[in-house]
Amino acid sequence: MAGLYLHIPFCKSRCIYCGFYSTTRHELMADYVDALCGEMQLRKASSEGVQEEVSTIYLGGGTPSQLTPALLQKLFLYIYNVYKVNKDAEVTIECNPDDVTDVFAAVLADLPVNRVSMGAQTFSDSRLHFLRRRHNARQVPDAVNRLHQANIANISIDLMFGFPDETLEEWESDIEKALALDVEHISAYSLMYEENTPLYEWKKRMHIVEDEELSRSMYETLIDRLTAAGFEHYEISNFARIRPNGTSWRSIHNSSYWNGTPYTGLGAAAHSYNRKTRSWNVSDLQLYIERTKNGMLPTEESEKLDDTTRYNDLVTTAMRTRDGIHLDALSQQFPPSFREYLLENALSHLRQGRLRIDNDHIHLTRSGLFVSDDVMSDLIYVE
Repeated sequence: MAGLYLHIPFCKSRCIYCGFYSTTRHELMADYVDALCGEMQLRKASSEGVQEEVSTIYLGGGTPSQLTPALLQKLFLYIYNVYKVNKDAEVTIECNPDDVTDVFAAVLADLPVNRVSMGAQTFSDSRLHFLRRRHNARQVPDAVNRLHQANIANISIDLMFGFPDETLEEWESDIEKALALDVEHISAYSLMYEENTPLYEWKKRMHIVEDEELSRSMYETLIDRLTAAGFEHYEISNFARIRPNGTSWRSIHNSSYWNGTPYTGLGAAAHSYNRKTRSWNVSDLQLYIERTKNGMLPTEESEKLDDTTRYNDLVTTAMRTRDGIHLDALSQQFPPSFREYLLENALSHLRQGRLRIDNDHIHLTRSGLFVSDDVMSDLIYVE
């Protein structure tokens, strides 16, 4: 099984916190979709593309919901013609709440899409304005209702906390409003001040000092409230509602990044991984279009993954999840020295209760979540 990611970089406007590759050049949409279709064929014909059955498809961005119905239909037509897609594949599209009109919901209902990831971020109009988001708080429940009416049964929303001057009570209000939407999945992140973003420059200019204790309290509150509401906390920032049969609405595609499932990334700046190599495309819209139009793969760089790199990738991905690292699988995939190294360097964290071993899996405990970067840093293999 493998995953397929399509990067749709178009945005109507840019949010001040976003560090992803994006553009507002909507006049290039049709050419870009043609280039994506061309890249599918090029990669399928090469050794770099997905050769096995596709189990997940993810349209991310940018803002994929900015594509016209005709362009979305063309993309999916090519995907299903070029690749062998599992009949039960998880097919996700990212959307902005204000893009989810009755017409757009009807378009999704006619496509293979069965999961929507929507950037709600907050239910405060003033904080949405601060982020330079296009939608307002009222449009989020409206969008969810339209998607439910279109029989989209798997909806995820993104939330942010840790805004300047945000109180714990305000964050609790956002959580309650998110739960009232009755969605299947919630991803929640502390507001990040990434370099080379307008938000980062604003923080430096305003001399903002982050309140780490308050952020910890907000994260604690998030965990407590969502787990009490029947969500599984399956990854540091991700929560999935538990079904009556005991399974949960985990994101299968995102889980592939954490469990080492191969995936092909299509589009400008997209990354690919096949267990042996990792590669990424050019981060230039015009160059990407030109290369694919001329029958050239748009790969910017590729690297072969040795055992050390693969082990360190495992630490920084699998250790983010509730399941952690399967020790028996580790022994099968790597020389014995790697398991020995992991357990030796995990010992102090096991004694302090930051890590635990259950059923041959080593994973973070709740207290370990708050120092996860430090724990993973100690487990990284340094030659």
